[in-house]
Amino acid sequence: MFSAQTYQSRRAVLQSNVASGILLFLGNIENPVNFEHNPYYFRQDSTFLYYFGIQEPRIAAIIDIDENKTIVFGDELSIDDIVWMGRQETLKEKSQKSGVHETLPYAELSQYLLKAQTSGRKVHYLPPYQSSNKILLADLLEIKIAELQPSVEMIKAVVKQRSIKEAQEIAQIEEAVNVSNEMHLLAMRIAKPGVKEYEIANAIQYLAANKECQMSYPPIVTINGGILHNHYRLNTLKEGDLFLNDSGAETAMGYAGDLTRTFPVSKTFSTKQKEIYEIVLNSFNNAHHLLKPGVKFKDIYLKASEYLVEGLVDLGLMKGNPEEAVKNNAHTLFFQCGLGHMMGLDVHDMEDLGEQYIGYTEEEPKDTQTFGLKSLRLGKALESGYVVTVEPGIYMIPELIDIWQAENINAAFINYDKVNEYRNFGGVRVEDDFLITDDGYRLLGSGLITTVDDIENYRAEYLD
Repeated sequence: MFSAQTYQSRRAVLQSNVASGILLFLGNIENPVNFEHNPYYFRQDSTFLYYFGIQEPRIAAIIDIDENKTIVFGDELSIDDIVWMGRQETLKEKSQKSGVHETLPYAELSQYLLKAQTSGRKVHYLPPYQSSNKILLADLLEIKIAELQPSVEMIKAVVKQRSIKEAQEIAQIEEAVNVSNEMHLLAMRIAKPGVKEYEIANAIQYLAANKECQMSYPPIVTINGGILHNHYRLNTLKEGDLFLNDSGAETAMGYAGDLTRTFPVSKTFSTKQKEIYEIVLNSFNNAHHLLKPGVKFKDIYLKASEYLVEGLVDLGLMKGNPEEAVKNNAHTLFFQCGLGHMMGLDVHDMEDLGEQYIGYTEEEPKDTQTFGLKSLRLGKALESGYVVTVEPGIYMIPELIDIWQAENINAAFINYDKVNEYRNFGGVRVEDDFLITDDGYRLLGSGLITTVDDIENYRAEYLD
């Protein structure tokens, strides 16, 4: 945990940004794999971590703005719990480390909220994403799950505060990024013909565990990089394959890293692989150089897309003016997803609160209809203190190529005969994590090799 002062200060800021009522925070539960006492790995709700820091299941907390009090609700260990789990730090002790000095049994939460509602006071809560908390909220507030209405006022206040990272948070993120760097270098060392994808996934997860880290998301380790979120790991690597590794570590305090590298299974990139890779790398380099406060991330996405088109025109897969091609959405045959997202306590930071609040503004809402743009998680102007990913890519998806070609979509910009020569190419992505500073940006972590020469030279040491 951070200091008690950290959590007290965070709660005070939040309290000052919501007019009145009760702010309700629900922790997560231990979700069972197949029966109650065989649970999945426990991960506390990130907003609960941000304001209270207590990593314990089945607890809740309130900030009563009107009465200026903060209470943690939860149950202390029973003797049966102690028999099975041993004596542990009490909830009261954990709460005091968070600067909260009042704790009550979990069962008293419903009565506290009922009394507040009976007197006409508003209970603010955030969008629940776990089924257990949807059910709990419905019970606590005595309404149907379908009628739950999260507090927009609370969402906006939380997003405003959590988006700007404190120095101690940045240190945590850099710790996660540096472990992620080590994971990626390990993958580059061991990926070779005959190795299974799952062997690489297991190795990088083992490394993270030895650094007291979890994975910040299920790792994408695949020779089929054209599948954006590919979690199938049974393929055997062979000569000529491209290997895409999108993986990141999460620190014990919950902060994330998120990196992607693509490299050949063979000792060197083939001509086609090198050409596509360098188009993506050029887009990546030019895009992250545009990062600075006041610049809309959507505009950086559009420029990154233009750089991709320029390279694809040079290769003959596309034609015409790159800017016009992007305006006509022609680039999305190759670049279907967004350019990046906010990152912090969640790898896609605060997305449980709604992308319209995290990545966009009321004045410029998200485009939820246009192919490509509907997958852009972040579009609004950047601010100093944001942490974002930048991750352009080129993805060849045979099914998408067939649909576009059959309907002659954007034929003015796409050379389908040439594209079909690459239909089984797979995909390339390059991704790093950046802090927006007062005058620009800073790469987080110690840095990870990106150039063709550096990747080939690094791998050459381990493939012989």
